[in-house]
Amino acid sequence: QVQLVESGGGLVQPGGSLRLSCAASRSIFSDDTMGWYRQAPGKERELVARITSGGSTSYADGVKGRFTIFRDSTKNTVYLQMRSLKPEDTAAYYCNSFPAFAGYWGKGTLVSVSS
Repeated sequence: QVQLVESGGGLVQPGGSLRLSCAASRSIFSDDTMGWYRQAPGKERELVARITSGGSTSYADGVKGRFTIFRDSTKNTVYLQMRSLKPEDTAAYYCNSFPAFAGYWGKGTLVSVSS
């Protein structure tokens, strides 16, 4: 059974940076496209970024140029480097495969951007 554990969230001021990590309990990264998703209060969960097994990436329009997704298959971990954070980035962040698999959702990690 795959478990995904997100970490790295916290409270940061606008313009700040955070790096999120997602560790998998088994090696799913060799074949799977992985994604970072977020859900802000009162909103639906949305895809923020994804990365293929070959390393190709894509981003939601609102985070292009500010967020970077990358993976380390030797550590079964996918990362989301976030820079120039804005209050509208405040959300719970989750990783999952892409397309998302319901059974993979973890507890997420909270990111709060506020002065």
